[in-house]
Formats: sequence, structure tokens, C-alpha cells
Amino acid sequence: MASKKNLIHLAWLQKAAKPLATVDGKAIDVWELVVDPADQAALTAWSAHFREHYCLDARLDELRDGTGLSRAEYLTQLVFPAADSKLGPGVRSGDFAEILLADILEDQFGFWVPRTRYAHKSVRDESAKGTDVLGLKFARPDFAPSPDDILVVAESKAQMSGWKPHPRLQAAVDHSYKDALRKSESLNAAKCRLLWEHRREEALWVQRFQDPNDRPYKMQSGAAAMFCSTVFNPGDIGKTDCKSHPNAAHLFLVVVHSMDFMTLVHALYKSAADEA
Repeated sequence: MASKKNLIHLAWLQKAAKPLATVDGKAIDVWELVVDPADQAALTAWSAHFREHYCLDARLDELRDGTGLSRAEYLTQLVFPAADSKLGPGVRSGDFAEILLADILEDQFGFWVPRTRYAHKSVRDESAKGTDVLGLKFARPDFAPSPDDILVVAESKAQMSGWKPHPRLQAAVDHSYKDALRKSESLNAAKCRLLWEHRREEALWVQRFQDPNDRPYKMQSGAAAMFCSTVFNPGDIGKTDCKSHPNAAHLFLVVVHSMDFMTLVHALYKSAADEA
């Protein structure tokens, strides 16, 4: 399903030897993202992987045709969230956090993620609607439906700059309460987009999870928070409370922190455009 060659940047994730815990005793997996600026091959691969969430390289020239813009100008001016508008930086950090969570779900947890949310935005400085990240896992190698198949619906929140920490993991947990209600809409949106892109096999993978009554499966929930290391505070994160979550027994928690996180986000958008 997922191509590991597209996720080589995840070699920079260093997992903490001991997880944190919430007030109700749930484990929180913690990673630090330590980017090697000298590894140009990994940075280039990451930029390409990131760019294609918004616009496939194979379609870029067709889409920019008639605009009079270069590839980089088209992506920067019409596709990517703006670096310097009122809303753009916040949308950038949110999109980045969702995409990194999708990468982690595929690489560390073995899910397949239908990455369809960003290429169909009509307003670039708005976040895509619906569940942040969907992940699918099949119990059988032929993808035939099994009650042991798993659907994960996950929420991510980010604080990628500043000095005063905010309870972003708690916010992700709280917002994931709605995922049971949004699940059907998000699955339908992903399936529609895959069919529009002529990715029928993947659309059928999504379709398998649309009718839990006739084709039951297991459902997991996820909550993730991405922090700049300046606001990464294990004590505050440990105050997260999941007791009232409707799927608390099947909820996993992820935290990622990195130095100068927002600088990295802006640099990745720039290289994704410049290297197109």
C-alpha cells in the first residue's frame, strides 16, 4: 500500500524510550523530529512527497496552463496556503501536522491513508473539512472484508511556535469526539475523490468501511499534537484527560516535537514549490 521510499524523512523521528501518560493512565507515544539539513536527498524526497498531496507532478503543467505562471509561482500563488496572509500560516501548520500524522500512521502503525484532502481545496487559506486523517488496515492479504479490519479516525492539532504551551493534545482528544459523526461523510468524500482521480481500487478499499452493519470492522480513534520544542512540556501534556472520550478503550495518542518547527514548515513549502 504505502511506499516507504516516500517516507524516508521519518528516519529523522526519534521515539522516546518511555512514553508519557495521561491523567487516566493512557500511554502517549512521543517522537522528536531531528532534521539533518545536510541530507539533501531525503529533503528533496520529502518535498516531492509533500507537494503531491496538493498537486500531482504529472498534472502540474496541465493545471497551470493558461495562468502564465511558472510551476513554482502556480503552487505558491494558487495552491499552497500563503506564507504571509492572516490565515495562511495557521493553515500551513495544520496541513503539515495532518500530513505528518498520516505518514506516521502508515510507517509506524501499518495503516493505509487515502491522501485526498488537499488537492481539492477551493480556497487555499482554509483547512479541509471533515476528519483530519483516516487510516485503513486489512486483516487479509487479498483485502477481502474481515471483522478484524480496522478503521482509524484521527485528529491532529499543532503549536509550532511561541513560548507558552497550550493544551493541544487535549484539544485533539476533545475534537475527536465528533469523528464518529463525521466518519461517514469523510469516507464518502475520500471515495468520491479517489473515483474522480480514476483510482478505483483504492476507492473500493474505502468503500469496504462504509457499511459497518453488513460488513463489521474494528474502529480506533487517534489524537495527535505537534509542538515546537520551545513549547513541548511533558508535564502539561500529562494533564490530558481521555476518560470521557466515547472510544477511550481504543484511542491512541501521539506527540511530535521539533526545534524551529514553523521554520521547517515554511522551508518545506518553499522547497516543494522551487523543486517542482
